[in-house]
Amino acid sequence: MTLVIRIISFSYKIGLSSGEMGHGGGFMFDCRSVPNPGRLPQFATLTGKDQEVQAFLNKEPLACRFKELTFSLVENSIQEYLRRDFEALEVAYGCTGGQHRSVFFAEQLNLHIADRYPVKTQLRHLVIDSW
Repeated sequence: MTLVIRIISFSYKIGLSSGEMGHGGGFMFDCRSVPNPGRLPQFATLTGKDQEVQAFLNKEPLACRFKELTFSLVENSIQEYLRRDFEALEVAYGCTGGQHRSVFFAEQLNLHIADRYPVKTQLRHLVIDSW
């Protein structure tokens, strides 16, 4: 059995549908405490997938600490879920618009997990995937 980790970015303005995987477990992280690149004109039309936004957030101490802490929590669960043969884990990152911070952290977590664990990930950006 393969552990499936569903990683989602969303906007708090729109909301997040709950329990699409049906198990009711996982994490929801609020990125609104991290500086918002979307408030700067040069990033307004970009997303957390864009290199410029990634560079901005990777230089922000609050963003680096947030990433470190959330990744640590998720990794602890992954290790335990693998040990116990669990089937699913859901991780959601939310920010104001669902365009910059939440997308960045979801993308980064997806890469981080893929490099370290024998799991399947499903990445979905609820706002930018609907554009």
